[in-house]
Amino acid sequence: MRTIAILPVKSFGAAKQRLSAVLGGGSRQALAQAMFSDVLSALRHVEGLEAIAVVTTDRTAESAVRGSSVMVLRDHEDAGQSAAASTGVQYALTAGFERVLLVPGDTPLLDPGELSDLLARADAAALGAVVVPDRHGTGTNALLLRPPDVIDPSFGPDSLERHVSAARDAGVSCSVDPLPSLVLDVDTPEDLAELAGHLGQSRGHASMTRGALSQLDRSQARVSA
Repeated sequence: MRTIAILPVKSFGAAKQRLSAVLGGGSRQALAQAMFSDVLSALRHVEGLEAIAVVTTDRTAESAVRGSSVMVLRDHEDAGQSAAASTGVQYALTAGFERVLLVPGDTPLLDPGELSDLLARADAAALGAVVVPDRHGTGTNALLLRPPDVIDPSFGPDSLERHVSAARDAGVSCSVDPLPSLVLDVDTPEDLAELAGHLGQSRGHASMTRGALSQLDRSQARVSA
């Protein structure tokens, strides 16, 4: 099963605006870049992925993958995650991939083993779509599609129901498969606090994100002193 992971990445400089109440622009950029690096690193260790493509307008993201086996697809319109995902889907179809895995760049806790098992389960059950929900049970933190254009990606608020409904309307076999390491995406201060709590209870995961948060903690401590 030829499978490619598509990782849409918004410009780091414009990322995570909803964190502006707790983080300055430079801190948000550093955090977004760190989370992207951790997601990309995890994807490289997922069994069953033949390729990874990053869809972005950001030159820093391009530089981060230059010289590696990861390909870069230019997101000329920068019209959001769904549009960037569709760019990746079109590439997958052109390149002859049978399945796409759409993953956001702000899920740094992603565990390669969990994702490898998900790909194997979907393959064994011949599923056309698998939706991985967010921690609220309403959004979508990963979308696995076979073939790549079996339904249109439609991320954002309440996207889980949209994806499930689209699969049902298309007569496609679909499952909702929560993965513990993929339920947390970081958009709000509450998400950030949840992420910090998870990292405080574990070791060895999301090293770049962990380092970015530690640097932020040190910077805030200096400001408060």
